[in-house]
Amino acid sequence: MKKSTTERVYDIAKPLADALGLHIWDIIFKKEGSSWVLRIYIDKAGGIGIDDCVDMTKAINPELDRLDPIPQEYTLEVSSPGINRKLTKREHFDAFIGAPLTVRLIRPLEDGTKEIEGILLNADNTSIELQINDDTSVTIDKKEYSSAALNEEL
Repeated sequence: MKKSTTERVYDIAKPLADALGLHIWDIIFKKEGSSWVLRIYIDKAGGIGIDDCVDMTKAINPELDRLDPIPQEYTLEVSSPGINRKLTKREHFDAFIGAPLTVRLIRPLEDGTKEIEGILLNADNTSIELQINDDTSVTIDKKEYSSAALNEEL
């Protein structure tokens, strides 16, 4: 089976990140306006600094040029996922059980609610469960939300 662009880039980036003591949080390849952007989000215990981003950029740039896994022109960005990082993979949710999240719904609820905030109680491959107040929790199917992000303000 043919790998996606992000899977091919991950295969290149992972050993480089490992050698630098970094973790690949996520890789996104998308068109923004008329240009393509390859974003590699890196992380490590204690957080990411600008030097980490520079080191990863210097490590991966020559490999991307040499292996040429992306046929079109693109801009490479290497950065931290940030404090309010988006959780996109099962391992992300597993790592942040007990953390405050903001979940953006695809369609508003009957009362017009577009976002649900709460503490992540549980996550599996099909849904997430949030504690939204002392006595109420809600389970949200993956098909019902467009994004879930850490919310350090809760």
